[in-house]
Amino acid sequence: MYKSLVNKHKPKEDYLKNEVIAFIVGGLMGIIAQALIDIYSYILNIPSKDASTFMIVTLIFIGCLLTCLGFFDNIVKKCGAGLIVPITGFAHSMMSAALDFRKEGMINGIGANMFKLAGSVIVFGVVSAYIFGLIRYLFFGGAI
Repeated sequence: MYKSLVNKHKPKEDYLKNEVIAFIVGGLMGIIAQALIDIYSYILNIPSKDASTFMIVTLIFIGCLLTCLGFFDNIVKKCGAGLIVPITGFAHSMMSAALDFRKEGMINGIGANMFKLAGSVIVFGVVSAYIFGLIRYLFFGGAI
C-alpha cells in the first residue's frame, strides 16, 4: 500500500531525454578533450603522448575546482551521466569525499575516506585490466 502511494507521487523520469543529454554532453566532453590535446600538441609543441596526459590532468583539475567551488553538483543535475562518467566524475567523487571529511584531519579524515567511492572503481579497474591483459596474452600471444 505504502509503495503504491509513493510510486503515485514520485516524479516520472524521462529516460529518452536523459539519454540524449548524456550522449550530447559526453560527446562535448570528448570534443573538449581532443581540443585540449590539439592545443597542447600543436600550439605548445608537446608530443601527442604527453599531451594526452596533460589533457587528463587538466580535466581532473577542472572537475576538482568545480567541486570545490560548489558548481559541479549543479552542472551534473542538468548534464547527468555525460559529465559524471568520464574522468571528471572520478575526480569529483574523490574531491567531494576529501572536502566532506577534511575537518577530521589529513590521516583519519581525508586519507581514510577519500577513496570510499573511488576505491571500488580503482579495484575493479585494476582487476579488469589484469584479466583482459591475461586474456590478450594467452589468446593473442602477448603484445599486439
